[in-house]
Parts: sequence; C-alpha cells; structure tokens
Amino acid sequence: MRRVAFIADIHSNLEALEAVLARIESDETYCLGDVVGYGASPNQVIEVLKENEILCIAGNHDRAVSTGDTSGFNARAAMAAIWTRRQLQPSSLAFLEGLPLERKLGFDGVRVHMAHGSPDDQLWEYVDPATHSLVFARYLDRVGADALALAHTHIPYVWKNGGRLVFNPGSVGQPRDGDRRASFATLVSGDGDVRVDNVRVEYDCEKAAAKIRESGLPDQLASRLLVGA
Repeated sequence: MRRVAFIADIHSNLEALEAVLARIESDETYCLGDVVGYGASPNQVIEVLKENEILCIAGNHDRAVSTGDTSGFNARAAMAAIWTRRQLQPSSLAFLEGLPLERKLGFDGVRVHMAHGSPDDQLWEYVDPATHSLVFARYLDRVGADALALAHTHIPYVWKNGGRLVFNPGSVGQPRDGDRRASFATLVSGDGDVRVDNVRVEYDCEKAAAKIRESGLPDQLASRLLVGA
C-alpha cells in the first residue's frame, strides 16, 4: 500500500505543524497552501517545511504576504498579512514567491491534482461538497485527475464516486469545524483501490495562542484556536 499525506492551512502555527508531522506515517507529504498568515511563527514554519522537503502550492495568504497586496482580505487577515511580511527573512519571502498555484502528482497509477481553492479559482474559491458536488466530475475531467486535493475552507471532507475522489485535509493551524485539533489527510492506494483518511491531532493550542497575543496580532486570531472555529 502506498501512503501519501496532505496538509494545508498551516497559517504560521508551528506547534500544530510539528504535532502533525510527528503523527504522519507516509512515503511523501504535500502542502496545499496557506503556509503563513494569522499565526506568530512564519519563518519557523517555512524552515520546517524546507527541512522536511515538503512540496507546497500557494494559498491566498501566501500570495498576499509575498506580494503585499491584501485587497481581498478583511481587516484582521490584512493586519496579519502585513505583520507577517514584515517578519519574513529574505529566504522565507523567496520561498513564498516561488510557490506555484497548482501541482500534478502521480503514484501507483493514481493522478492527483492539487489546488488551494479550486481548479477554477486556485486562490479564492471555497469548495464545499454541499454546494459543489455536482461539479466535481467536471473538475476531475478538466484537470485530468483521479483525485483532487483542495484546501482553503479549513474543514476536512472526502467525496468519493467510484474510484474518483475530491478531498480536503482540513487545517493544520486554524481548524474551523468546531474541533480545535489539527487536521491532515492520508491518501492510501493499492490493490486497485484508493481512499482518503482524515486524521485529527492534539497540539498545544494554548502555546500557539499565547505567541499570537505576545506578537501583537489581533486577539481573535488567538482565541479561535482554542475553540476550533
């Protein structure tokens, strides 16, 4: 059996990322974007990703931080992006600037397409099975994939129809489904089948929240970590 892990929406939360990576047991790990934003440890998170050779794509927060354009954000998100950009070391900024919008993967005959938002709008579209399931087949046909890995909503899900999949691993660093534990997904292939398992991981939310407060970032960015919403 081949196991490939997907993480997303880390949002500069070092404590959550380290806890997730300690739990992952897979051949490879990929990140679906939003490495930075909201949290207090952007440089440290980027260094961990680089040290573990985790290939990433860009999320909307990564793009906002790397360009300085926060025009699509609410006030708190914009403040966090501006703060993050000011903290970044040159090597961290270069890392974000080099992230592609999409990636295509292939292993054991399974073709996987990665996008942060959707294949139609890689950075900004929120994809929810309740509203988008009728277009999932079109997405998969258009990108020529068997599985589509998406992020951005911070809510994990798996949609499967036959051997075709659309999934979201949820958020490592800022869950929004009422469960404050960090989230990731593992795609398992073999024996002619493929499945996705979503996994939750406890981490030190209080420490991550305290660092946000100490940094001077908006308090709500800290308090929401404690409730997962």
